Amino acid sequence: MSIRQLSETMINQIAAGEVVERPASVVKELVENALDAGASRIEVATAGGGLNLIRVVDDGSGMPEAELSLAISRHCTSKLGDDILDIRSLGFRGEALPSIGSVSKLAIRSRTKAADSGAEITVEGGRVSAVRPAPTNRGTSVEVRDLFYATPARLKFMKTERAEATAIADVVKRIAISFPAVRFTLSGTDRSTLELSATSDDIEGRLTRIAQVMGKDFPDNSIAIEAARESVRLEGHVSIPSYTRGNALQQYAYVNGRPVRDKLIASAIRGAYADVLPRDRHAVTVLFLTLDPAFVDVNVHPAKADVRFRDPGLVRGLIVGAVRQALAGAGIRPATTGTQAMMGAFRPGAASYGHPGPASGHRAYNPDFRASTSAGFDPLRSPHRPLDTGFAEQRQASFDTGPLHSADARAGLSEVAETLLQSELGAARAQVHENYIVAQTRDSLIIVDQHAAHERLVYEALKNALHARPVPAQMLLMPEIVDLPEEDAERLALHSETLARFGLGIERFGPGAVAVRETPAMLGETDVTQLVRDLADEIADSDTSDTLKERLDAIAATMACHGSVRSGRRLRPEEMNALLRQMEATPGSGTCNHGRPTYIELKLADIEKLFGRR
Repeated sequence: MSIRQLSETMINQIAAGEVVERPASVVKELVENALDAGASRIEVATAGGGLNLIRVVDDGSGMPEAELSLAISRHCTSKLGDDILDIRSLGFRGEALPSIGSVSKLAIRSRTKAADSGAEITVEGGRVSAVRPAPTNRGTSVEVRDLFYATPARLKFMKTERAEATAIADVVKRIAISFPAVRFTLSGTDRSTLELSATSDDIEGRLTRIAQVMGKDFPDNSIAIEAARESVRLEGHVSIPSYTRGNALQQYAYVNGRPVRDKLIASAIRGAYADVLPRDRHAVTVLFLTLDPAFVDVNVHPAKADVRFRDPGLVRGLIVGAVRQALAGAGIRPATTGTQAMMGAFRPGAASYGHPGPASGHRAYNPDFRASTSAGFDPLRSPHRPLDTGFAEQRQASFDTGPLHSADARAGLSEVAETLLQSELGAARAQVHENYIVAQTRDSLIIVDQHAAHERLVYEALKNALHARPVPAQMLLMPEIVDLPEEDAERLALHSETLARFGLGIERFGPGAVAVRETPAMLGETDVTQLVRDLADEIADSDTSDTLKERLDAIAATMACHGSVRSGRRLRPEEMNALLRQMEATPGSGTCNHGRPTYIELKLADIEKLFGRR
């Protein structure tokens, strides 16, 4: 078969297969064009999940009439100079508009600020019309109808209208976070409208925009991040460990203002939260990376959602280190959502108190119950015994860190009690169900899960001891030879000194193998071959050797679980207060090493609401 030149329409349709995957891809390209044009207001309207209609209107600089035909020509752009490494705009490839026009009915109207009138050009399935005058406001209006009508096979791969509309909303929200000074409006056929009013470009304005997109709970449950290493700067907000989601959809990452979905950044977030979240929970994050455009390649894929860093280890280390430092410096904070759930449980109607059936835990009323049990009543063994039998005044006195906190009793607080009440977790007042410590602060009630709290304390102590000095290693009687691809063996050799600190002694053994002479003593008998291959995969993926550290941390977590205060153990008052003080001094103690919250705080104001006092 002879070689022939493809038509321009066919070339654009092939490009559309990568650039225009779904309606959300079209919205992304058009909104980015509007932002590159300096728009301060962007309106997006859709119908049929974007398949029937997508309209993007902006108040940007607009395009002169003479350039409209170039705008829908392949590889024509105003955003790229002579240096492909110096990309400072969101778009630069010059493929979006011709690709969209090849698979839909595209109409572009535009007017510059200096022009007295506007102009219009249309493209239907790759057929371009002549430029003609058209009435329009200053800026640009792009209308896309009947998406994929020219390539109907693509329509079979689209999801439901609702799913496509949700994807469009997600795209607009992701872009909007990075441009808080721009007003965004999104409307659809379901008559719902998303309005994101313009704020400011400073930190406060950005946090306001983040709250508009992610909800008002996020700012109250997040920690500010600001760090720099060499030429890379990191800013943003990350959630406290007790504020999580069931998926990673609310993890937003930006590189030089461009929203990206990068595996390295996602891996760094997982690594930073590795020992404070359950495996099935995900942190909520908004991270902004700023670096020289020459140090990052945004031209990896036509959709421009993937990037490649020149020094991935530097970027990953910066994210992991900054997030962990922020979590450690934030002290212990319970998620406000825990308080809201607790308030909801206390409100009338939250539980059913009807007539319980035989399987219910409530005892049915029996008028003869008192008479039948009074003869055999033992106050020392009864679960309803009076306080002065099993919990005499002498024992109760040890809990008395001062009078109850009230407006009439503050003057009587002792100096020690006053100090405890002013601490973060307050003074222990009681232990209920032999597992929960009830504490009081100046303005709140604290309920602590003693097992989960002590588990975190033991875990952190074990980790500190583990990583403060080289891990003890055990010598293998015979070195184990592990065959690997040449590049994996080379990566392991480059990290051999780091691995030796964790007790794993390896060295090169020929072109495609490594010899393992020592393994960490903590691991005991382990599958050396699988361990080395997992390490090689981890280093290839993120240029780090965290897999071994995570395995050792997992063992420390198991040891902590078995070595911590068990549920059902009664604690003396001094033990409870000591536990509270250790929690206050231990970073990350707001969650156990399985990611569950260790305590819940209920503010006095919330308690007063429950009783109708506010």
